[in-house]
Amino acid sequence: MKWTKFTLATTTAAVDLVSCMLDEIGIEGIEIEDNIPLTEAETKGMFIDILPELPPDEGIAKVSFYLEDLNELEEILTKIEEGLDELSQFVDVGERTIAMSETEDKDWINNWKQYFKPFTVDDILIKPTWETIPEEHKDKLLIQIDPGTAFGTGMHETTQLCIRQLKKYVTRDSKILDVGTGSGILGITALKLGAESVFGTDLDECAISAVKENMEANQIDPSEFYVLQGNIIDDKAVQDQVGYECYDIVVANILADVIILLQKEIPVHLKKGGIFITSGIINMKEEAVKEAFAANDAFEVIEITYQGEWLSVTARKK
Repeated sequence: MKWTKFTLATTTAAVDLVSCMLDEIGIEGIEIEDNIPLTEAETKGMFIDILPELPPDEGIAKVSFYLEDLNELEEILTKIEEGLDELSQFVDVGERTIAMSETEDKDWINNWKQYFKPFTVDDILIKPTWETIPEEHKDKLLIQIDPGTAFGTGMHETTQLCIRQLKKYVTRDSKILDVGTGSGILGITALKLGAESVFGTDLDECAISAVKENMEANQIDPSEFYVLQGNIIDDKAVQDQVGYECYDIVVANILADVIILLQKEIPVHLKKGGIFITSGIINMKEEAVKEAFAANDAFEVIEITYQGEWLSVTARKK
């Protein structure tokens, strides 16, 4: 199926009014492009490590919409022109030209799968559920992952950093807390390495179904991996359900700003001498994370490992 894309050149001052006008005409779903940087209020709580560098804001914006049926195109364009005429009495609507292009209706949910191929992390083979095991890797520890719409294929440097740390510290009786479990790849890896059980938490409801599907793909008993949707940082009910001083290892592959908040909460859930493995930390945030751990009397940092622009901080509860 092909869609026709229409892009209206306008101004940032007129974007909201233009959007409302298109909605009134019956056009559902639009894209807005501009160079206005996000405000502090907009970025608060988003935990964005790197904001895109935008060109200078010159007050120009583009509003795009898509049409499949072009039988009423002339009527729709006429209504848009009339709407712009009316809006121009109150606001500068800018250039108001409309460019047309054609786009395919792609399966964006599954299109990425063509890039996810089997790969290894040392002696562990990680492969998507739809791929076969390469002959040369049949002797490796197998982990099968279909992330669905949750984060975690294992290909990212931060996930691989965590996997290597889990290999160092997981033992046969380890109880694991996986914060921000995503697809469940780290919890599943821990179980494959011999851990006794995993408790996973995630803010995203998609993680719940992703973990269950990946457990099944890896023949893991549901009793070994429990996953809960919720925020362990500030939700007392989640904290209580997770439990206190009962984990040998906590692993969190999230983002630096979240790790900085987490390091205050995690000690109460770890056993004495327990290990906290963290990643999702880009190198420009290294000092901030190290300073947060240094200020926390409950932890001593025992190792920092690096891969590409990312690093993992591993700490032990005193």
